[in-house]
Amino acid sequence: MITLHHLNNSRSQRILWLLEELGVPYEIKRYQRDAKTMLAPPELRAVHPLGKSPLITDGELTVAESGAIVEYLADRYGEGRLLAPHGTPERLRQNYWLHYAEGSAMPPLLLKLVFQRVASSPAPFFVRPVMKGIATKVQDSFVDPQIALHLDYLEGELGKAGWFGGDAFSAADIQMSFPLEAAASRGGLAAASRPRLAAFLERIHARPAYQRALAAGGEYRLA
Repeated sequence: MITLHHLNNSRSQRILWLLEELGVPYEIKRYQRDAKTMLAPPELRAVHPLGKSPLITDGELTVAESGAIVEYLADRYGEGRLLAPHGTPERLRQNYWLHYAEGSAMPPLLLKLVFQRVASSPAPFFVRPVMKGIATKVQDSFVDPQIALHLDYLEGELGKAGWFGGDAFSAADIQMSFPLEAAASRGGLAAASRPRLAAFLERIHARPAYQRALAAGGEYRLA
């Protein structure tokens, strides 16, 4: 039996979605973020030394990292669905997005979150303007232009095919869901400027498996 070690409002939501798309039996072990720090609880370290989610256990096997989990589950349980065969051009394209989502798309979005919190965090009155000024300058001069660069790139890529992995929905689209949902939440992604990306989010959110995953997973603010 597959166990998803599921942290609320986190990347593990897309693993839950993948499991629903695959239609395989699984169970959820739930973990809650610390209300003040928003970090995962220490109990997750009993599953993996880094104590981060998503994590799955499948028998005696433990798999961490979103891209690795997506690839493992789709290869082992997909029966030819959601990922193309190894060695094909389609699989190479899908593998690219499995890595790009966390390796390239998420870092500037994470920086955006960090500097937004720096700008609004409590501080002595004489320090607060300096902190806010530095955070705003970094966002305006580096973070926001990087996010815009990636969103423009992704908008163009979706113009080449209906989905990120090709003409059909695939695990690549599941992996790409989180950075695009984060971009819609805090990175300036809007239908007026990037209609293909906005339409992509509408399509995935309408999928029955996505809706079942939301119902099963609990709190997820990015949907």
